[in-house]
Amino acid sequence: GCNPLAETGRSKLQNQRAVLNQQILRAVRMRAGAENLLRATTNNKVREQVLLELSFVNSDLQILKEELEGLNISVEVYQNTEETFSIPLVPLGLKETKEVDFTLPLKDFILEHYSEDSSEYEDEIADLMDLRQACRTPSRDEAGIEMLISYFLQLGYVENRFFPPTRHMGVLFTWYDSFTGVPVCQQNLLLEKASILFNIGALYTQIGTRGNRQTQAGLENAVDAFQRAAGVLSYLKETFTHTPSYDMSPAMLNVLVKMMLAQAQECVFEQTGLPGIRNEFFTLVKMTQEVAKVGEVYMLVNTAMNQEPVKENIPYSWSKLAQIKSDHYKALAHYFIATVLCDHELQSGDDEDQQEKALSQLYDYMPEGLMVLTVLKDKVQRKQLGKAHLRKAIVYHEEALRVCGLCKKLRNIDVLQEVLTAAHKRSLLKYAQQETEDDFLSLIQAPDILPKTEYKIETIAPQFSKVKVKDFFHRLGPLTVFSARQRWTAPRTIHIHHEEGELGFGLKGGSPVQIYCLDPVCSAASMGLKEGDYIVSVGGVDCKWLGVNEVLEKLRNVGEQPIEIEVISCQDTAASMHSKSATYSVGMQKTYSLICLAMEEDKIDQTKKAPLKLPFLSWGTKNRQKAASTLCLPSAVAGSSQIKKKLSPFTLLNTESSLY
Repeated sequence: GCNPLAETGRSKLQNQRAVLNQQILRAVRMRAGAENLLRATTNNKVREQVLLELSFVNSDLQILKEELEGLNISVEVYQNTEETFSIPLVPLGLKETKEVDFTLPLKDFILEHYSEDSSEYEDEIADLMDLRQACRTPSRDEAGIEMLISYFLQLGYVENRFFPPTRHMGVLFTWYDSFTGVPVCQQNLLLEKASILFNIGALYTQIGTRGNRQTQAGLENAVDAFQRAAGVLSYLKETFTHTPSYDMSPAMLNVLVKMMLAQAQECVFEQTGLPGIRNEFFTLVKMTQEVAKVGEVYMLVNTAMNQEPVKENIPYSWSKLAQIKSDHYKALAHYFIATVLCDHELQSGDDEDQQEKALSQLYDYMPEGLMVLTVLKDKVQRKQLGKAHLRKAIVYHEEALRVCGLCKKLRNIDVLQEVLTAAHKRSLLKYAQQETEDDFLSLIQAPDILPKTEYKIETIAPQFSKVKVKDFFHRLGPLTVFSARQRWTAPRTIHIHHEEGELGFGLKGGSPVQIYCLDPVCSAASMGLKEGDYIVSVGGVDCKWLGVNEVLEKLRNVGEQPIEIEVISCQDTAASMHSKSATYSVGMQKTYSLICLAMEEDKIDQTKKAPLKLPFLSWGTKNRQKAASTLCLPSAVAGSSQIKKKLSPFTLLNTESSLY
């Protein structure tokens, strides 16, 4: 990762974010204590004092939230350093986290579960912790993306190796909400996975905003980055459906996906106009529809940002910026079509049918009394309709400037003010150049312009398979057998003697090999060898990853001498997992910020059906099939059989676990 102490604008913002997160955590703890005291006391004077303190604490939280919003709209820090005259794009800030020490939990689990010397795996544990630490400060390029994906894939192996579905490992993960700064603490590895995915998407947005928008290659990279960001966030929304953090809730992720696709569409329009916009009929018609499409997608983003429950947590300045961009690009669309009507009269050599067809595609309807062909041929009607479009463009420009002036954070972005003002002046100048004597006679209202684009913007799904990672704990053995879901006996030593050149048993399977067709009267059987045992070592040499032929070769090479092998027996596990899903308890909106304190609570309201140390959650058992599309929190239930499945790093992503 990058040097966290580097004095770059981006690192300073992340450091400020970390400080704000700590201040918000202290304020949340104070509010939790005050609310608990308010519920416990019956003394009126005490209640009055507590209510007064609560009002102060809530005011502090509001101020801290506004400061955090200021960091989220510090878009100029993430833009390209080259001089540019473009409206800034909005990146996502990286989620902050606390350090996690895997050493003791993983070493204990290796000793207890795998019956191996845990001290031999200290380097692997250190590598895992170093990788996690580096992921807190990834570089803003493809290397940073690859590192985050590597850690995400590594977590798949770690989950299957060390996190059994029947109990917690005692590793507490803490991540701070990107918008509210509220910490979320869980012993569930899925919180770690979801947060890393969010940061992958956030890093893609920062790469997109960093691109040089004055070059074709820079704009292409920006479009690709925003599409990939939308793909990662969409994957996060579909895979982790019960996240306890507001910034990763389905509603918020849906808005963020729309915002990233809108920014990609904006870059596509800039690509179209990068070589310069020729003052030619068909070129201007094409640009009109392209820019109208940008205005439409930003209008949809602004509408989504103003819906509950997103409205309460999305930065206010983001919502206003989306509104400003929608008005600005709609104004540009009306300006372009006004230029078509005012500057291009139908000449004798022009293709009348093609111009009529192109112009008719811009409108859903024409003003009363006007027809497309008539407008093209009649100079007066062309001027009247063109001026109507200019008037509408000016109205949109003025609205964009008004909204920008109302938002303190946006007023401070100089380039935004410059772009909006320049576009407004251009439309005013164009309107002033037209004849004015017929203004009082013209009652034409400019119709809306139909948006259309030749470049369809879609999400690009994350391609994790392109990043190759090796399981840090590869030496524990094949994941299909040596996982946290499987239980087996401690290794047993068996002395093998050749009996007339025969071993008394056969071998089958892949890695590790299993005992097959065991002769019950052979010496190995009398020493405790069982049918179906796995061979983990031969003559002191680990053979968990060896196939049948390789193990047989080792057994034959010893000749007539006795040899020691170590075997393990798989235990039948009677526990299987029933799906449970978590829902907000009553009053969750008020006490949601206290979820980070849930693990520290000692007292539980007896009226709520909640497990120990989780007073703010209530659990409800659901049918496995109904919960298949969500991630469910597991619990052990005796009396059921467990189905043996082939495990991969993603085995637990969609079944029998819950990020809640």
